[in-house]
Amino acid sequence: MTDATTPRPHPASPAAPVRRSLLIEDARTKRRNAAERRFRAYGVVAIGLAIAALVFLLFTIFRDGSSAFFQTYARIPVAIEAQVVDPAGNRDPAEMQKVLTMGYGKLLDNALAAYVEENGIQIEGLSERDLSTFFSAQGRADLRNAVLADPALVGTVIEAPVMTSSRVDGMFKGRVSRDSAARDAKTSVAQYELAMAMEKQGDLQTRFNWDFVTSTDSSDNRPEAAGLGVAILGSLYMMLIVLVLSLPIGVAASIYLEEFAPKNRLTDAIEVNISNLAAVPSIVFGILGLAVFVNFVGLPRSAPIVGGLVLTLLTLPTIIISTRAALKAVPPSIRDAALGVGASRMQTMFHHVLPLAMPGILTGTILGLAHALGETAPLLLIGMVAFVTTYPSAPPEGFLDPASALPVQVYNWTQRADPAFFERASGAIIVLLAFLLAMNLLAIYLRRKFERRW
Repeated sequence: MTDATTPRPHPASPAAPVRRSLLIEDARTKRRNAAERRFRAYGVVAIGLAIAALVFLLFTIFRDGSSAFFQTYARIPVAIEAQVVDPAGNRDPAEMQKVLTMGYGKLLDNALAAYVEENGIQIEGLSERDLSTFFSAQGRADLRNAVLADPALVGTVIEAPVMTSSRVDGMFKGRVSRDSAARDAKTSVAQYELAMAMEKQGDLQTRFNWDFVTSTDSSDNRPEAAGLGVAILGSLYMMLIVLVLSLPIGVAASIYLEEFAPKNRLTDAIEVNISNLAAVPSIVFGILGLAVFVNFVGLPRSAPIVGGLVLTLLTLPTIIISTRAALKAVPPSIRDAALGVGASRMQTMFHHVLPLAMPGILTGTILGLAHALGETAPLLLIGMVAFVTTYPSAPPEGFLDPASALPVQVYNWTQRADPAFFERASGAIIVLLAFLLAMNLLAIYLRRKFERRW
């Protein structure tokens, strides 16, 4: 057939299909690729904004709270006058205890006045009030405790470090400047100049303050002495109770629901309620704990046992859900192989399935404990916000003693007026974040340690 005889398509017939190459982008492919690039860019921007917000938050917390781990102390000669601390003169600690901290405050005031005179410090407008408010009330109490512990100090001159007041301490942390001291009713420019002069001579130093981590809370009159000791112990006691109760109960319930429970309306209702409880606001568990454990059972308010029980109820749904997910992740072939060689369902579960699911179970449990450690609302309802100045006893008696918790202590300090309490609240957040970071690192370690590949 020649070209002349080749039939041509009729004008009314449909046009021949156009062949497209996969190597050449058409308009539709270009639009699809552009949309994909935009979506990736949106994801990168979202991640960048999230990281920037997190960095800004952490920077703010560490900027405001890192100074709480440091405290300013003065070291000056203090004469322990016998007529003040031991009027009877018999060195009997029982009688010396009758002298209150105000008497030791006079010793510090006299020592500071003598220090100013001996060093030739000339400050215009320096008053007795500036001298009396220079040291913390905790410094007077520490001096009293030292003398009562060693009555031989009476009649001698000692140079023990004395804690300064929150205003003087703030002069070296950026909270109090010369201008703000002139406007503040609790300090003065003369006191500011005295602090700078003592710091220049090396008799006023800011050093690391372990008491912030170990000491108890303090009143509004001595914010510089407030510590986290009771809150840390209370949180540890509650986490111990939550771990002992929630782990066995949650794992046992998960194993039964996932492996042994029949599939009927009752188990379906239980599963739905567990999922719903995981989404219930935490304050609801606080109301439940107040009604049941405090009002009905009669357990003491502000006790770690009550907080631990409430947080156990809060943590159980999370542990059950994560444990069931870990059990489902084990391949069915593991169960079939164990059953095929004659193992019972109980042996299959505890000898094969449970060890393989253990990393997920431990991870979910630790993350649930970390969630409970940061809860505040349910603890407020059961009275954990109480002002506690004594350490709880060792377990099990300590579970019934009054205590606080780290998130509640943060809330408590933010409600007080002195700026030093806000500084300590930020410092307490740093400690809380350190605990949460340690628990997450432990979860990662346990997951890798017990992880098995099949």
